[in-house]
Amino acid sequence: MPELPEVETVRSGLASLVLDATLNSVEVRRDSCVRLMPGGADQFTAMLTGSSIVAVARRGKFMWCELRMPGEAADAPPAEVLSAHLGMSGQFRVYEASVAAAPPPHSHCRVRLGLRRADSTELTVDFLDQRTFGYLTVEPTVGTSDGHAAGAGTIHDVLPTSVAHIGRDALDPWLDTDAALRAMRRGSRGIKQVLLDQTVVSGIGNIYADEALWAARIHPERPARTLSRPMAAGLLKVAQSVMSAALTQGGTSFDSLYVNVNGESGYFSRALNAYGRGGEPCDRCGTPLTRHSIGGRATHWCAQCQRKWAPRSTR
Repeated sequence: MPELPEVETVRSGLASLVLDATLNSVEVRRDSCVRLMPGGADQFTAMLTGSSIVAVARRGKFMWCELRMPGEAADAPPAEVLSAHLGMSGQFRVYEASVAAAPPPHSHCRVRLGLRRADSTELTVDFLDQRTFGYLTVEPTVGTSDGHAAGAGTIHDVLPTSVAHIGRDALDPWLDTDAALRAMRRGSRGIKQVLLDQTVVSGIGNIYADEALWAARIHPERPARTLSRPMAAGLLKVAQSVMSAALTQGGTSFDSLYVNVNGESGYFSRALNAYGRGGEPCDRCGTPLTRHSIGGRATHWCAQCQRKWAPRSTR
């Protein structure tokens, strides 16, 4: 499933092409893609047609387009947004051509949008989703709990209702590091499960959790409450570093299901130290990496470098 670097790659690519473009046509090719709309495809089409995209924003793995309806003030916070969840295989493809001139829709195209930019350039935006876990929906916004901009790509302090419970992500300049570290060290769950909890620090998924834990030399099942503050701070720092490195390379890609808006795959998989490398030698010590399911998620670590935690003897 796409994580922060992959979704940010898509967000920034989409923003570079569709800002201030007006939605002139909406074609829903599979109703399940707009399944969260009470009125289905008809309501989705009616709410989008005629609106303009004024920002493409992201918090963690969640992305949305801020919409301005006709007659609304240019600087007003959006009352409604087009939310996009990529699921496991969601993709956006953008063609600088009208809907009539664009390539025929791919068999996995679920929604096709026709837009016109302020310079009169026609655009066609397709949402593709092979595995159909992704979705698009138009929904209202709520204010951020801290009053700061909601995430990457926006100056407004509002975000989609469905994202209100999601914590700020590891690369967000408004992340409250002290609060995040307290939350990371709370409870008896294993630290990997805490890293995957999007209400604590968002954007970290299975790939980058394994990579961060390997870099910090922490066993994924170590109880979160046993981490000292410096250990937790170090773990958050390496998670930020790993995801920043992945972002500069366009994210991680193992197959054709993750691509950017131009159809190009990411290639950070070449630099992974732990995830997907079960049985291969650790890049630090040479010990074969362990692969095991933890909480239903494939997890990879080095048994030598990431020793299993055990409480000290009381004798």
